[in-house]
Amino acid sequence: MIAIIDYDAGNIKSVEKALLFLGQEVEVTGDKETILAADKVILPGVGAFGDAMATIRERGLEDVICEVADKGTPFLGICLGLQLLFERSDEAPGVQGLGILKGEILKIPEKEGMKIPHMGWNSLHLENNGKLFRGIQEGAYVYFVHSYYLKAVDEQIVKASTDYCTHIHASVEQGNVFACQFHPEKSSDVGLRILKNFVEL
Repeated sequence: MIAIIDYDAGNIKSVEKALLFLGQEVEVTGDKETILAADKVILPGVGAFGDAMATIRERGLEDVICEVADKGTPFLGICLGLQLLFERSDEAPGVQGLGILKGEILKIPEKEGMKIPHMGWNSLHLENNGKLFRGIQEGAYVYFVHSYYLKAVDEQIVKASTDYCTHIHASVEQGNVFACQFHPEKSSDVGLRILKNFVEL
């Protein structure tokens, strides 16, 4: 069973729908025991970093997420779910992230002729043999919606990057923890293959 953590963020339904399409048993839940008992766990989300961390802490989910990461259960953060795994964000100065991975979330710099938020399809540069990208071609297009981007401390955990106003770390893997800034559930066949690679870990 795959647990999708429910913390009132947007976009949870589309992740659930994509996993059901792949034939998976899915439960959207905020229950600690259900999350800890799951075979795999996903933290999706669209929303604000500060509000999301406040909700996660209010509901006692911070310790649960850290426990899942520590015990080796495959864990996937998507969009805001990627950002929350890191230490801090320009979006919410003074708010500590989960700190499971080392790095910071920065505001996408303005560049003439380019809109922020970054919303749309961008190609990926694949690097460091990411498990999520088995069978995915270099330059494959995926769908992004974000105004902030990841700069990871350790470049070796970066498995895909893209360029939009700046160089963006688009996907990371460290041990059992995986994360994508883009939305695999909205990225057509490429995204479904990425999700399939996760469920097959």
